[in-house]
Amino acid sequence: MLDNVTINQLRAFVAVCDQGSFSGAARKLSRAQSAISHAIKALESAFDVELFDRNTRKAQLTAAGRSLLPDARAVISRTEEMKTRAGSIARAGAPQLSVAIDVYFPRAHLIDCLRTLQAELPTAAINLRITTMQGGERLVLEKVCALAVTIQNVPEVSPDAMERHWLCEAEMVTLCAPSHPLASTPKPIPVDEFGRHVQIVVTDNQPEAEKTQQGVAGKRLWLVNDLGAKRDLLKAGLGWGHMPRHLVGEDLASGELVELERRAWHLGPLTFVISQRRGYDLSPCESRLVELLGNNQRG
Repeated sequence: MLDNVTINQLRAFVAVCDQGSFSGAARKLSRAQSAISHAIKALESAFDVELFDRNTRKAQLTAAGRSLLPDARAVISRTEEMKTRAGSIARAGAPQLSVAIDVYFPRAHLIDCLRTLQAELPTAAINLRITTMQGGERLVLEKVCALAVTIQNVPEVSPDAMERHWLCEAEMVTLCAPSHPLASTPKPIPVDEFGRHVQIVVTDNQPEAEKTQQGVAGKRLWLVNDLGAKRDLLKAGLGWGHMPRHLVGEDLASGELVELERRAWHLGPLTFVISQRRGYDLSPCESRLVELLGNNQRG
């Protein structure tokens, strides 16, 4: 008869003991009181013992009930442990990773991180979105992505719902084509002089996105939503702008772009942060990716 004992019967038994009544157990387990009574009777039939004294108004355990209660708790505990372990195995077997990466993040480092992650977790399913400005955090808020790599000085989309953690930094340089007037301007160049020329600025497609721009010197702006397009416009001599050094190293070495020295205008490194919903617990796969991305130090 013991083969007929179910985990739900044991849960009903423990709930009656914890709540002190059949009605209390029914409320706790969101079941009808008759279902609780039926479960206890079935359990008593399987064990061939009485678990509760029916002569008292309160659910009073018999000697047999007191003896079996620790065993019931142990079985339930082991069952929960097994469920948790099974869930972990399922997640480890096919981990899911959805992350938004700002377009300014060092691409070569990102590829190295993904290559390492693929070697360690070959079954991982990765959803990667390349975003600009506040785009990554919007995807996190919409639960399209679990995490976003965001630039720190971009205003938060929803500070009450999001939290940020420092990740790494990347060096920025100011540059233009050798044919641009700024290339022949005496160095260092003041901010006012930069403001006289068209600045190429990356933005996203959101309303009023220009209000979130950083490192802007004046009103003469050309807005693009693609970093590759910005690089092409700079190389064509159509304006000047700031770029991550890791993206223009070859252009500077070949002379297709020249670095401009600024006067009394500090341009710090790009600081990247991990954006996530408040209270969100990273999975092992997500934690590993964050660890790998943060190893860039200063790109």
